[in-house]
Amino acid sequence: MPGIREEMTVFLVALVSGAIVRLAYQCIRCFRRIVEHKLLAVNVEDMIFWVGSAVYMFVQIYHTSDGSIRWYFVLGVALGVIFMTVFLRGVRNLSEKIYGGKKKDLSSGT
Repeated sequence: MPGIREEMTVFLVALVSGAIVRLAYQCIRCFRRIVEHKLLAVNVEDMIFWVGSAVYMFVQIYHTSDGSIRWYFVLGVALGVIFMTVFLRGVRNLSEKIYGGKKKDLSSGT
């Protein structure tokens, strides 16, 4: 039976793992905004992302808790994703304040 210190370490690793997965998907979203993609390319990118995320999470679970899925690992991953989403939203809002909000459509004349 793992001690509280080991469980806390596993929880923190799960938080970071969830944040990394969310950040990786945000990078893919940014890449899609820069380079135009067809539907097939988006589907292939998503498949690669989800397979890569599944392998990454499996490795993290294997290394932290010897392959057994613990409730606090799942909770940590979910909270890591939520924290990273909130952080990215804050960064976006801050950049909109700094750079004057969203760009206006110049073709509409308004």
